[in-house]
Amino acid sequence: MIWFWVLIAGVVTFLTRYSMIIFINPKTLSKTSKEVLKYVPSAVFPAIIFPAIFLDQEGYFLNSNSPQIWGFVIAVMFGYFFNNIILTIVSGLVSFWIFTFLF
Repeated sequence: MIWFWVLIAGVVTFLTRYSMIIFINPKTLSKTSKEVLKYVPSAVFPAIIFPAIFLDQEGYFLNSNSPQIWGFVIAVMFGYFFNNIILTIVSGLVSFWIFTFLF
């Protein structure tokens, strides 16, 4: 029974978010609106990622020995130098796992 309510909650969440997108006609947006909307993903992504990397469960900043921070730093370096998303993800995960076992 619980999975039924989880499914219903997921469908309701999807429909409320999708309804805002489906009624927008991209041809009616002004050039300025389109230009501003290009920056939304790059503005939202750090707000989602920052707490997961730099904060612990209680909301306090992690120290510099945290595996999340080292995995993030290595993934950023790989992403910057190699411009390969798969290599960036794999390097971040592997370095996170290695530092988890080291610290």
